[in-house]
Amino acid sequence: MADTTIAAVLHELNKPLRLTELTLPALKPGQVMVDVAYSGVCQSQLNEIRGRKGPDKFLPHTLGHEGSGTVTAVGERVTKVKPGMKVVLSWLKGSGADVPGTVYQSADGPVNSGAISTFMQRTVTCENRVTPLPDGLPLREAALLGCAIPTGAGIVFNSLEVKQGESVVIFGAGGVGLSALIAAASIGASPLIVVDIVPDKLEKAKSLGATHAIDARSGDPVAKIRDLTGGQGAHYAIEASGSPVAMEAAFEAVRNGGGRCVIAGNAEHGKTIRLNPFSLISGKRIAGSWGGESRPDSDIPRYAALFSAGRLPLSQLITAEYRLADINQAFDDLEGGRVARALVAI
Repeated sequence: MADTTIAAVLHELNKPLRLTELTLPALKPGQVMVDVAYSGVCQSQLNEIRGRKGPDKFLPHTLGHEGSGTVTAVGERVTKVKPGMKVVLSWLKGSGADVPGTVYQSADGPVNSGAISTFMQRTVTCENRVTPLPDGLPLREAALLGCAIPTGAGIVFNSLEVKQGESVVIFGAGGVGLSALIAAASIGASPLIVVDIVPDKLEKAKSLGATHAIDARSGDPVAKIRDLTGGQGAHYAIEASGSPVAMEAAFEAVRNGGGRCVIAGNAEHGKTIRLNPFSLISGKRIAGSWGGESRPDSDIPRYAALFSAGRLPLSQLITAEYRLADINQAFDDLEGGRVARALVAI
């Protein structure tokens, strides 16, 4: 087994990631080593690279928080997985040991890592960040079960418990937004409305089950949503764009007397939103979401079963695939609105 790995490392904020050879440390009790097959590319990691999360005291460090791969070694007291098992890697905590982080060594000195990093060929993580891969789920699609699906679909299934025939509006047709869309479509939510500013993403949303697609650049999306919901507003709104303007619009788009808005997008550090307090006493509710309140040990098999039954078209969510050497292009394309959910094939 090789004692080194190649990782995409963030050395400076707002600078390209650099492929760096790292020495793999000996595993601590509770840790797991995984050969990474695929990793997701998401807005949260883009914000970190671009310095939009504020000062970063952990530089230089590895990145990536959703993926799939094969276990190559386990530390003492690990019982959940064993070498040779295929797994989903996720920032969401499941059962098992929680080992906070890893420090790798490189020619330039120490490189920090959190409990999970997936932009690397081989990674050291911990028992509670891996979930055995359910039968019938390919490694490629499994990478989405580390973050995009648990967050987006989890909001629909767990946070909001959407029912057939209820109206849902989704702001942002990226990975999380489209994951929420296919989950809501699998239930029969209607109308099922998606709002974005990128025409290609709106077309993608329609192909995945959106009954209506609204380009926010062409007028007030809230007025259009009210028109589509009989003047009342939607039962539920899910904000997955990270835009404070979209967050405010999502709250306004739900109906009085019980309409619920869930914020899942990552806004830039220091950004705030403004709400009309009268909307709150009119019965509207707003909340955040922690990964769709998903529990990896029980929800990942649930999502895999829906995929196997043809109810979660995970393959259609993947709009681009890159090599690890091209990871900076992947983030440039994400920032430019040219991809919805991209994967890095490690």
